[in-house]
Amino acid sequence: MAGPQHHRIAVIGAGFSGLGAAIRLKQRGYDDFVVLDRGTEVGGTWRDNTYPGCACDVPSHLYSYSFDLNPEWSRSFSPQPEIWDYLRRRVAVYGLDRHLRLATEVHTAAWDGGRWMVETSTGTYSADILISATGALCEPAQPKLPGLETFTGEVFHSAQWNHDLDLTGRRVAVVGTGASAIQFVPAIAPDVERLHVFQRTAPWVMPKTDRPISRLERRVFRAVPGTQRLARAGIYWLREFWQGTAFLQPVMMRLGQRMARAHLRKQVPDPELRAKLTPRYRMGCKRVLLSNDYYPALTRSNVEVVTDAVTEVRPDAVVAADGTVREVDTIIFGTGFHVTDNPIAQKIRGRDGRTLAEVWQGSPKAYLGTTVAGFPNLFLLLGPGTGTGHTSVVFMMECQLAYVLDALRHLDRTGAAAIEPTPAAQRGFISTVDKKMVGTVWQTGCKSWYQDATGRVAAIWPGYTWSYRLRTRRFDPADYEVVANA
Repeated sequence: MAGPQHHRIAVIGAGFSGLGAAIRLKQRGYDDFVVLDRGTEVGGTWRDNTYPGCACDVPSHLYSYSFDLNPEWSRSFSPQPEIWDYLRRRVAVYGLDRHLRLATEVHTAAWDGGRWMVETSTGTYSADILISATGALCEPAQPKLPGLETFTGEVFHSAQWNHDLDLTGRRVAVVGTGASAIQFVPAIAPDVERLHVFQRTAPWVMPKTDRPISRLERRVFRAVPGTQRLARAGIYWLREFWQGTAFLQPVMMRLGQRMARAHLRKQVPDPELRAKLTPRYRMGCKRVLLSNDYYPALTRSNVEVVTDAVTEVRPDAVVAADGTVREVDTIIFGTGFHVTDNPIAQKIRGRDGRTLAEVWQGSPKAYLGTTVAGFPNLFLLLGPGTGTGHTSVVFMMECQLAYVLDALRHLDRTGAAAIEPTPAAQRGFISTVDKKMVGTVWQTGCKSWYQDATGRVAAIWPGYTWSYRLRTRRFDPADYEVVANA
């Protein structure tokens, strides 16, 4: 029987991070690597999320690789099909086809004392280096509602949209009012007979400064790439300024709250509905949402906002906490993703045989959000504490990629077989991050998906992204120890 396929590097995930890793590896002369992905196409979250109205809530010019800008964005906030197309085209541009192993789901990845053994749905792979690039928004989170299994209608999550189902004339319950729901609710509201939007917590919603990008602008971006880089830089630094003045300065955040309330008053004239949609917590502790059509959709005569939670599902209805029964034939969950409890953590086992999930015990921690003590030659892209509430995570991911490549150069230069961060370096980094988080809106404002099972803010970087770039600009061997092979 043939043994496992061995490669120098194995990458898990073919979304923005995984493809970015593949491109950078090739550009640095690494050719012996594979990219494993459970999907039949590349794209990650932009392949999976195809719900009506799906678009990015980060400006288009920030949402591409810095080394490969896209001058063809049609709008200032890119729609999902364009982002997915951009990622698929990178495969051909950089010749990644032969490195891809699609329709290959990773079941386990274990360090066996000298290399990573990766068990997948299509066979076993071994690798000296393992890069996990599954991202934070890859596993839909769906509440376990009593009686849901008895429902005779259609049920699906927004990240698993049922395009075969015509919603025209249907009675729909939408559970959740996060970043996905505020995009698909306006898209389906005109078609359904009745729409019940179950809102646990009212989101802060700001106007979306979206506009078409003209043909002339695109022509200029193609002809003079520096103009797009200048536009990108301007947007980046403006958002960094917003991070410093708003998220880190509560006085300025109150100005943002006044702007959001004015937006709500302008679009929702009914005082009773407006009261339901008024947040009762400080802006910023949950992701601030952008929309020009969400509030108007909720004012439609066929739409109802329900502030009581769903407590029971019957074969043809949902029951709210106040006992009200609403007959529906479709339930759509817009309830987000497993972020701080990402299932990939249950599949990766380190030196002592424990999984990341067992080591973390509900609170994910990684040195620089990238490496973990006890897990040799493992690199996490968009790992714990690398999320942002104000700008593009593509920037954070590229910071990590530069760091990973520097680490690989160190391994090549020294001949070391395996490295991992020292426990002291990891503890020191986590302590510094946690101290910076004290008193921030993410920690004190409300309960959100930024927080893990212990209440610790584990998903967000507590500061400017340029400060993260400084922390990851070079690999420091002093923070690492060489791991001897078994």
